[in-house]
Amino acid sequence: MTSEQLFYDKKTGFDRLTDEDKQGIQTYAEGYKKFLDESKTERDAVLEIARMAESKGFRAWTRDDTLRPGDKIYRINRHKGIMLAVIGNQSLAEGVRLTAAHLDAPRVDIRTVPLYEDNGMAFFKTHYYGGIKKYQWTAIPLELRGVVCVCENGEVKRVQVRVGDKPTDPKFVITDLLPHLATEQMTRKATEVIKGEGLNILIGSVPSETVDEKCSEKIKLAIMEHLNREYGMTEADFLSAELCCVPAFNACDIGFDRSFVGAYGHDDRVCAYTEMMAEIDNKNPEWTSVVIFADKEEVGSDGNTGMHSRFLEYFLADLAEPYGVPVRRVLSNSKCLSADVSAAFDPAFADAYEKQNTSFLNYGVCVVKYTGSGGKGGTNDCNAKFTSKVCAILDEANVVWQIGELGKVDQGGGGTVAKFISELDVDTIDIGVPVLCMHAPMEIIS
Repeated sequence: MTSEQLFYDKKTGFDRLTDEDKQGIQTYAEGYKKFLDESKTERDAVLEIARMAESKGFRAWTRDDTLRPGDKIYRINRHKGIMLAVIGNQSLAEGVRLTAAHLDAPRVDIRTVPLYEDNGMAFFKTHYYGGIKKYQWTAIPLELRGVVCVCENGEVKRVQVRVGDKPTDPKFVITDLLPHLATEQMTRKATEVIKGEGLNILIGSVPSETVDEKCSEKIKLAIMEHLNREYGMTEADFLSAELCCVPAFNACDIGFDRSFVGAYGHDDRVCAYTEMMAEIDNKNPEWTSVVIFADKEEVGSDGNTGMHSRFLEYFLADLAEPYGVPVRRVLSNSKCLSADVSAAFDPAFADAYEKQNTSFLNYGVCVVKYTGSGGKGGTNDCNAKFTSKVCAILDEANVVWQIGELGKVDQGGGGTVAKFISELDVDTIDIGVPVLCMHAPMEIIS
């Protein structure tokens, strides 16, 4: 055998692309960018996925709905997660084919008692969500998105809030200290340059004209008057609201050759979009396919919308129950691709990576046998047989792919939803898109 046959050698995807392939990539990316702009929170993403799925023949499914091979269904989990399924010809006893991505992304959440006035300005207090470099979130335009539940005639009404995504909308900002006065600030560790309690969002400064001698906070009053007019809110409604700030810029091409996409939320909506499009295009599969879009991955996958909950197990149990198939049998015979991004090699920070075992932009999707940190803590370490099978499938389909890990062994690390799915006795492996600037307000993919 030759060295080419004996050695493992990563190859750039450009070595295998035709002009038609390149045009197809650009066309596909345009649809993806539109999805990103629409889906900056997990709630927005669920609505967009359901809309796109319904346009391709999917229907909302309940336990009483009879299913036949070829049927396309979906189920929403508390407006923050969703699953699509296409019913296959094989019995559910033979298992299903799963892919799983997450819809949440690092952001800045509005606190339960957020609104205050200070020296002629009004602010929202926040609590950041997920692993962020806090200093990256200052002095950039922000949108406000989320939901508020207000009482109207004795009934709870859910109101959508979305400010900052239209060209004529106002934006919001977290202020930062000017360099001229930042001598002390610049001596702090990077984790403390901006502290969590300093991520306060500037939202206004004009006082109310309402005559109210008891009120000394006229700017705060003006903000509440605006929110009451627009959404029917009182300050108490913040206690149950789910509001957050996300970057107020749209996905865009990067580079003279437009070979990159810069956007907020590639992690993990780049995998969510691709698995959604694959499922939408799935016709007459041999095995039933289920595509999972989960919440809460960035904070440990906990809660009843995270992958650590039982929503997948219960969904599969509902599918299998009419056929008398126990869900444990479905799960034991199932296979899963955990679709999450990997860390792309960045030559500007080369010391953080081990080049033989990292992923590169333009070298295809990255298969990750194990994640975790240090001595593989918190990992799903996929077995050799399933790893080999997945790689063989990619080769047979002429998919451009590579293998990789998340940086040097003792540099840090991270996890995905894979470990929670594998706990259900499902063979699971990670596969995803390499990303630069992961968890920053603007991330980069090829």
